[in-house]
Amino acid sequence: MKEIQRILVIGAGVMGHGIALVCARCGFMTDLVDMDKKYLDNALSQIDRFLHGSVERKKMSEYEAGETRARISMTTELQEVAGQADLVIEAIIEEQEVKSGLFKQLDGLCEPSVIFASNTSQLSITELGRSSGRPDRFVGMHWFNPPALMKLIEIPRGMETSEETVETIVALAERLGKEPMVCKDSPGFVVSRILNVWYNEAMGLLDEGAAGVEEIDRAIRDGGGFRMGPLQLRDLVGLDTALLITDSLYQRLGNEKFRPCQCLRDRVAAGHYGRKTGKGFYEYKGK
Repeated sequence: MKEIQRILVIGAGVMGHGIALVCARCGFMTDLVDMDKKYLDNALSQIDRFLHGSVERKKMSEYEAGETRARISMTTELQEVAGQADLVIEAIIEEQEVKSGLFKQLDGLCEPSVIFASNTSQLSITELGRSSGRPDRFVGMHWFNPPALMKLIEIPRGMETSEETVETIVALAERLGKEPMVCKDSPGFVVSRILNVWYNEAMGLLDEGAAGVEEIDRAIRDGGGFRMGPLQLRDLVGLDTALLITDSLYQRLGNEKFRPCQCLRDRVAAGHYGRKTGKGFYEYKGK
């Protein structure tokens, strides 16, 4: 089983910087890369806020927070750090061609033994693995938002993913304090396949005028015992990402229950992506 000491996380958005934080907190030297410096600046701000809050709540000592922060380096220059990685975790936009292009590039920058893991929630691990040039060392590593708090990591394996690769990632997930779940490479894997029907049904009710946004979410929170309603969760993930995921599942499965609802399409067309833009199904102050 491959020994992992240094982890490269690509993509400094909500998922990427959260993954980097978890890795660094558990003792791994972690490089966080994004082509856009503003995302790195925001990631640094969010990481520092989390660490400061953890110290205030006595979840960690000031020393532990300082050590965690010291293990994270940030850069826009992928070529400078790719050669040092033992594992690459990709957390960029949920588009097949963009991810495939990145992995082709990484194959020429990283050592042959390096494992590539994608945080995709529904794209084919087998196809991405073929694009990477190292399908036996390619696997899914689907984290959940927020990465620092959510316990599950879904590990879909492609047709060519080796047993050693799966064992390495399962062991890593456990070392990170997470609960790994290995599954087959099917559209949406397990979690996204189930949840997207739930999300879509909630948005369908909104399109029909059966109830309003707050009523739909309150019904699920109070009636089902959830901490957040489906429309709140879509805002948290990002409606642009939600549309990409749902439409991809619809195209791949050909099932009407995955057809993106009009209320989602309309908000994305207007640039209302949820929390990250200040407006989605709800409005958010401070954006």
